[in-house]
Amino acid sequence: MHKRHPHHVRLALATATAAALTGGLLTFSAATATAADSARVPQADFNGDHIGDVAVSAHGASVSGHAGAGQIVALYGTATGVSSAKRSTISQNTTGVPGTAEAGDAFGAETAYADFNHDGYDDLAVASPSEKVGTDTNGGALAILWGSASGLTGKSIDVPDPSPSSHDYWGKDLAAGDFDGDGKADLVVGSSASTLYVYKGGFSTSGTPGSRTTIKPPIQSGTNDNPYGPMSLTAGDVNGDGRTDLIVDGFETQSDGWNTNYYVPGTASGLSVASAKALKTGIITGIGDINGDGFGDIVSGAGWDGTLDDGTPIPDSANGGKVNITYGSASGPAGTTGVTQNSGNVPGSSEKGDGFGWELDMGDINGDGYQDLVVSAPNEDLGGVTNTGMVTVMYGSASGINVSSGIQAFAQSTAGVPGNDEKGDLFGADVKLDDVNGDGKADLLVGSYENSADGAVVYLPSDGHVITATGSRFVAPDASGVSTSGTPQFGALFAD
Repeated sequence: MHKRHPHHVRLALATATAAALTGGLLTFSAATATAADSARVPQADFNGDHIGDVAVSAHGASVSGHAGAGQIVALYGTATGVSSAKRSTISQNTTGVPGTAEAGDAFGAETAYADFNHDGYDDLAVASPSEKVGTDTNGGALAILWGSASGLTGKSIDVPDPSPSSHDYWGKDLAAGDFDGDGKADLVVGSSASTLYVYKGGFSTSGTPGSRTTIKPPIQSGTNDNPYGPMSLTAGDVNGDGRTDLIVDGFETQSDGWNTNYYVPGTASGLSVASAKALKTGIITGIGDINGDGFGDIVSGAGWDGTLDDGTPIPDSANGGKVNITYGSASGPAGTTGVTQNSGNVPGSSEKGDGFGWELDMGDINGDGYQDLVVSAPNEDLGGVTNTGMVTVMYGSASGINVSSGIQAFAQSTAGVPGNDEKGDLFGADVKLDDVNGDGKADLLVGSYENSADGAVVYLPSDGHVITATGSRFVAPDASGVSTSGTPQFGALFAD
C-alpha cells in the first residue's frame, strides 16, 4: 500500500474511488480544496479594509456537542498579518445561518468567495455536503455568508439544491468567477451528479440569483467511470480574454487509478463545454500568471506516486508526486512542463508516498509581477519523523517557474517556524499565498493536522522579497473558537 494521504476526499461516496485514485485512503476525513488564485481576485476582503482575509475551515469541528457539525473561521488581515485576535467563527448555530448544527454535517467542507451581491464586500459560499435535508440523507446544503464592514456575520442565504436527492452531496464542489465577462460574480455548484449549476450574476441579498443555467463537462469516459461527479473546480482566466475559465478536475475510474482534467473556457454566453480541452492529471489545481505574459497558467498537483501497486505507470505523475504546469495562451492551454523533487535544485528527493503536489497555490511574494508557487508534500518524512510534512516555495520568472535558484523549503523544524516536526502533523495539508498584511506582497499560510487532527494554521510573511519566518505566527483552533473535541481539522482547507 501507498502512504495514506491527508487531504481531498471527505465524503463516504468517494471512499472506494479515492483508495484506487491515490493508492490509499486518508487517516481522517478531509475536504476537497481548489487552489485558484488568479490576478482576477488576489485575495478575499470580507470587511472592505483592502487587506486580504482568509477563511479557514474546521469542517470536522464539534458544535454544541454535535461531532463533525463543522465551523468556518474568518481570519482578518491586519498590518501584522492574521491571528486569532481578529476573527469571526461561524457555524450553523450562528444566528442567521440557515440550518442547525448537526452531527456529520461538515459545514465548511467546501467554500468559495466573491462579491456575490455586488455591495463591495466579498461573501463566502459555504457547503455542508453531508447534511440531511428533509428525508434526503447526505443531500447537502449550501449557504452564502454576506460580507460587511464587520466582516462575515450570520447574515446569509440558503441556496437550495434544484434536484434534491439522497447522497447528492450538494455543494461538494464550488468555484466563483465572471464566466461571461459581464462584471458580476458567478457561482458554479457541483454535487455527486456530473451536471454543474451556474448561478450567473450572483445573488440578491434576499437570495435571488441573476439566472441559473446548467452545464455538463466531460468528466467521464469509458465503462468503469466513477459516477460521483467532479473532484474539484478551479476558476481563472487562462486565455486572457477577461472572462473566467473553469478547470474541472475529473474523478475518474477505479480501475485506471488516475483522473482526467478539463479546461472549459468562459465566453460571452458563459462556460462553453463544446470548447473543452483535456489536461494533464492532478487532483488539485491552481491558476496564476507565472511568466507574466498576461495569460493564466494551470498548475495541477498529482500528489500520488508514479505507478499503481501492480507497477502500472500513471500518466503525468512521478514517484513521490509531481506538479504539471500548463502555460496559458490566447487559445487556452499550451505547452506543459513537470516539476518534481528531483527537478533542478528543488529541495528533497522524490520518495514514494511524499505527496509532493498534494496542495498548491500561487501569489506574488516579491512584487515582480510574476506569480510564485507553493507546493506541499504533507507526507514528507524528516529526520526520521513520519508524515511530518514540508512545503516548497518556487518563484516565477519570464521563462516560467525557476527550479534552479531562490527555492525555499519550510517545515516546523525550520528555524523560526512555530512548532516542531511531529509524526502525522501533515504540515501542508493546505497552503495559501495571499497578502494578509496589506503590503502588496503575498504571504504564506500553511495548514496542518497538528495534535492528532486538531489542526493549526502557521502564518509566514513575505519580507518583500521572499517568505520569512521572522514575524511568523501559530494560530490554534481553541484560540479561534473551535472545539478540539474529535477531529476538527482546523486549517485542512482554506477558501478559494
